[in-house]
Amino acid sequence: MHKHKNIFVVFIWLLSVAAVSAQKKGDTLTTGVIDVVKPYTPTISDAFKIKEVPVLDDETTETKKDIKYNINSFPVASTFTPAKGKAALVEKKKPAKLYDNYASLGLGTYNTILGEVYLNHALNRHENIGGYVSHHSSGGGIDEVVLDDDFINSKLEVNYAFKERDLTWDIDGGFQFQHYNWYGINDLFKDDSNLINNLNVGHSFFDAHVGGELTFEDTYINSGSVFFRHFSDNQGSGENRFIAKARVDIPINDLEISTDFKAEYLGGSFDRNYLDNAELKYGNFQIGVSPTFQLRQDDLTVNLGVSLYYLNDFENSKNKFYIYPNIDASYRLVHEVLIAYGGIKGGLFQNSYHGFANENQFVSPTLLIMPTDQVYNVFVGLKGKISSTMSYNVSGSYMADKDKALFKSNIIKNVSAERSYEFGNSYGIVYDDVDTFKFTGELNADVNRDFKLGVKGEYFIYSSNVEAEAWNLPNMKASMFFDYQIDEHWFTGASLFFVGERKDQQSIEATLMPDNAVQTVSLDSFFDANAHVGYHINEQFSFFAKVNNIANQQYQKWTNYPVQGLQFMAGAIYKFDFR
Repeated sequence: MHKHKNIFVVFIWLLSVAAVSAQKKGDTLTTGVIDVVKPYTPTISDAFKIKEVPVLDDETTETKKDIKYNINSFPVASTFTPAKGKAALVEKKKPAKLYDNYASLGLGTYNTILGEVYLNHALNRHENIGGYVSHHSSGGGIDEVVLDDDFINSKLEVNYAFKERDLTWDIDGGFQFQHYNWYGINDLFKDDSNLINNLNVGHSFFDAHVGGELTFEDTYINSGSVFFRHFSDNQGSGENRFIAKARVDIPINDLEISTDFKAEYLGGSFDRNYLDNAELKYGNFQIGVSPTFQLRQDDLTVNLGVSLYYLNDFENSKNKFYIYPNIDASYRLVHEVLIAYGGIKGGLFQNSYHGFANENQFVSPTLLIMPTDQVYNVFVGLKGKISSTMSYNVSGSYMADKDKALFKSNIIKNVSAERSYEFGNSYGIVYDDVDTFKFTGELNADVNRDFKLGVKGEYFIYSSNVEAEAWNLPNMKASMFFDYQIDEHWFTGASLFFVGERKDQQSIEATLMPDNAVQTVSLDSFFDANAHVGYHINEQFSFFAKVNNIANQQYQKWTNYPVQGLQFMAGAIYKFDFR
């Protein structure tokens, strides 16, 4: 222990001697001053912060006092007299005088007559009566046509309407007479003068109808209507059709389901069918119910529904139920500029002799009539406004139709002139399951009340099941129209139509042509341009001129049926009131 202490003491003594020796040596160094200069760089922490609203613990200063401002006003004499304001003068355009009635008459080439009279008269503030008469006829004269090709289409309509605050009802009725000719005889018979002179190819139609409609306001029963039509011809054919409809809002808890009801009867007969002398009858009765519920949320609108139909085909002793979707929706992607829509629907569509005859005036009085079952129609599209005056609509759809009605040329028979529609100059109806792709584009411009423009194009792709083609259905359709009020007096307009290629089939009895009994015929596409111009003499009198088929194309809308070429017409319009 003592040994360790001695060693520690000796170590301390050595350190002391070394320190004294170093201090003596340092005293010999030359002294001097060294200045180090460094720029001052302040930091945020160096700043002295003052609070905007200091916290005071003083009760007297903490309580804010109410300050009242008193303004002592006194009158000041003034000699200023303001001038009276004067409204700026705006030249108002004189409003156009509106008349309740008008009459027009036009005369043109091919001995064409076109006349219309529209009458409307208010009996009092609740009652109104009106009428409409029209006549369109032509003497014919188409080049290379060897049979009569004149036509007549005359119509008469009358109506009575009664309107109150919560109730509106009206009754209307009318009569129509149409006369056409089966002038599209096959080339095999055009040189047979004896046959041509004995053929009576005239076919006349008679239509009488009456109906009524009832509309309610602020009730669950929205509307109801009834309609009856009797349609017949000069070949012993007759058809009756009755339709009753109603629309009702059915409340369920806090919801309202809009429901359409429909009941329809169709019955008719032809003296014979096309192949033999047996009488041809048809008739059915159907009932339909279509409830729809609407959902709305912000820019989305959805209609959810279903259509239910019951069909009783009493001529063939068949009954069947049908169920179809009835759904559509729309969504505003960009307000009114871009709206997407789509849906899936279906329905049972009633075909009739009246409908076929108005679509194709050259049908034979030997048709098979039955409804078309549209299993579904799926569609999507975009629509909206390009500007405040221009709108568009682009869509695509896929339809699946069972028993779709197709016009097809009747077989050419080796018979006498007794039945003048058996020489390749009439059409019958065939039914087939047809799937259709359809693409549509439409553009409408309503620049102002003086100029309107519309363009529409449609493209079709068909797929038939039994038939070789979807007969007489075009692969493309397009149209364009515009109306322009040039100034106070002059106005003009035009319309253009394009119809694409169609297919038809001609069949000939083997006794006439044994080697080529069936032929597929291609009908060329055609373009039809029409224009009109007019002049307002005053508010009541106007003159007009029309030009139809400007390109002078004698195209065939139906097989062996060329149309009239270039046509001119001029006429006048008179507007008036009874009071």
